[in-house]
Amino acid sequence: MSERRDRVREHTAADVNARLDDEMRDRLFRDSTLSDRDLSARIDALDREWDIERYLEVLAPALALVGVGLGIRGHRRGLLLSGIVLSLLLQHAVQGWCPPLAVLRRRGVRTRREIEEERYALKALRGDFSGLPPDAPQNRVTRVDAALGAVRS
Repeated sequence: MSERRDRVREHTAADVNARLDDEMRDRLFRDSTLSDRDLSARIDALDREWDIERYLEVLAPALALVGVGLGIRGHRRGLLLSGIVLSLLLQHAVQGWCPPLAVLRRRGVRTRREIEEERYALKALRGDFSGLPPDAPQNRVTRVDAALGAVRS
């Protein structure tokens, strides 16, 4: 199976992607000394973390509704706000990018794939994949497990 493209990462500045990746590696290194119970708690926290898509799915309609509300109250520029927000959401759906995305990424909001990579690396640290045969395909998760395995022992 070929890897799916991550359009958000493709449209994010390389330095921002690198910073987010470095922060994840730092967390994994720090978390490599945690007990299985603490690793499970960390995985649960990742399950609740909002990804970039969820932020956009909440912020765009909220701002559009504010614009509609302002328009109903007689502030015609509020309808302009709704139009701009909805056009940006459409742009993101079609192209995988919109201006608010850059702001959210710089603030550290991650993609679902980035969150999942950390989640699976933590599961590997916890030993969830220890039964895999030695000839199992090597992917980013198993490479992280191999790299951090020596730290944990």
